[in-house]
Amino acid sequence: MAVDRVPVLKRCRSLGLDPTYLGIDKKSRRQLRNNRRKISEYGMQLREKQKAKFIYGVLEKPFRNYYAKADRMKGQTGDNLMALLEMRLDNVIFRLALARTRKEARQIVDHKFVTVNGKVVNIPSYQVKPGDVIEIKESKKTTQRMKDVADATAGRVVPAWLDVNADALQGTVKQVPTRDMIDVPVDDMSIVELYSK
Repeated sequence: MAVDRVPVLKRCRSLGLDPTYLGIDKKSRRQLRNNRRKISEYGMQLREKQKAKFIYGVLEKPFRNYYAKADRMKGQTGDNLMALLEMRLDNVIFRLALARTRKEARQIVDHKFVTVNGKVVNIPSYQVKPGDVIEIKESKKTTQRMKDVADATAGRVVPAWLDVNADALQGTVKQVPTRDMIDVPVDDMSIVELYSK
């Protein structure tokens, strides 16, 4: 399986991204060199796509598939794309504060800690739907790992499109998120322009 092994802070610096969007509290003290160089329109569009891929932990081929699916759906393609990325199971686990980062959420799903509507799901890219109940498996709720995660994410704000029960390590998807509910600093129109060339 392909894995992106670029150091996180280095990648955040190159994309001009704040690590807090990834759930990371660290800051890089280094400054990016060559920041006076003018970026072309294509370069800016490519950077926005790379930013979205990096934030959600999606590689190129699946990202292209998400774009194709978003393009076939009704409404704005950019809004649909962001909604599809937000509705991934690993991202929902992160948003429900059941993991510190999206990478950790992906691992929690991979290790069969998560149930959707009572059934174990170990596919991080699984698309959740409104009404789905996402929960940490009963046998895993008391593990030290989940206690550490609960302590680390205690003050995190959960988006309006999700409903969470922090004590039961459970959450419900209330609706498909609209673009204004998604606080990710990505210009989705640039991605649409890039792919529509």
